[in-house]
Amino acid sequence: MQPVFVLLALGFMALLLQSQWDELQNYTWRIDLRWLATSAGAIVAAWSVEIVIWRWLLRTVGSQLPYLPAARIWFLSAIVRYIPGNIWQPLSITILSERRGVKPEATLVSVVLYQIITILAVAPIAAAYFAMTGNWGVLTELLAGAAPGLIALTLAPVIIFIVRPSLLIELVNWALHRMGRPRLPIGLSRMTLIALMAIAIADWLIWGIAFCSLAFGINEYAPWQLWALAPHLIVIYPVAYAVGFISFLTPSGLGVREGALYLLLAPLIGGGGVTVLALAMRVWTMLGELLAAGVSTLFPDRTPETPDSPPIVEPLQDAEAAPEHKLSEGLSAGG
Repeated sequence: MQPVFVLLALGFMALLLQSQWDELQNYTWRIDLRWLATSAGAIVAAWSVEIVIWRWLLRTVGSQLPYLPAARIWFLSAIVRYIPGNIWQPLSITILSERRGVKPEATLVSVVLYQIITILAVAPIAAAYFAMTGNWGVLTELLAGAAPGLIALTLAPVIIFIVRPSLLIELVNWALHRMGRPRLPIGLSRMTLIALMAIAIADWLIWGIAFCSLAFGINEYAPWQLWALAPHLIVIYPVAYAVGFISFLTPSGLGVREGALYLLLAPLIGGGGVTVLALAMRVWTMLGELLAAGVSTLFPDRTPETPDSPPIVEPLQDAEAAPEHKLSEGLSAGG
């Protein structure tokens, strides 16, 4: 079914472009190739960091993949996330990884942990931005009084998992048990979680730089405007991306991410400019994903399957860890 998924993904991507074509075609473009090259380079760098994070988590759950095969799997799976349902990219990664001898449970857990950690990494970025700037976009006046509570609520999940990182593994193993899959003998120490989140924060800032560079590549700004807008553009893009991801309403946060960008950036660069920039970033990223997937297909994976390696079971302090059966009992008792 893999070719079918790819064709479906290409079809949905074409429909997306067609639905937004008039808006993009009627815009007066001012192209600066230097900024566009910077944006493209930042996207490639961000993808490279993402693969590093995923391979680290894959090793943690007892499997491993060389970097280039992992990159091939990553890029071939990226385009299928445009199929509605939000499950096709993890499914594709799982299928392609299994061909190299990686257990489906290990791949699934690594992808789930990757998504949780990377989304959690947006929280400190968002909290610092809103606390320092007070800019909530078009909702600034409405949310001014609730800002401290919203910032605290944003940071709460991060604090919980840093205090007790084993909770992530307990929840994942509980889910595996409910699905009839064996639990994975893995541990996630506080230092490892902090390190992964730090790398994820750096990755998000690189994505912000890509977004900011694209904005400067399709619009003409004075030097003082570049300096004034750059911090907002770099930080707001990860926040909007996370909002689109956790919405689970549309494939790849389609429409929700763009709406979040509009809400946060409209007072800064105008509604029309935000709309075109949000659509341009979507198209720019899609073109990069198509190119990366196309290059990946030119280099078929002929490496023999490699067996799973022993998992990295990190020692957990008593204060951090709790037996899995206690979690299961507690959930059962709670209905």
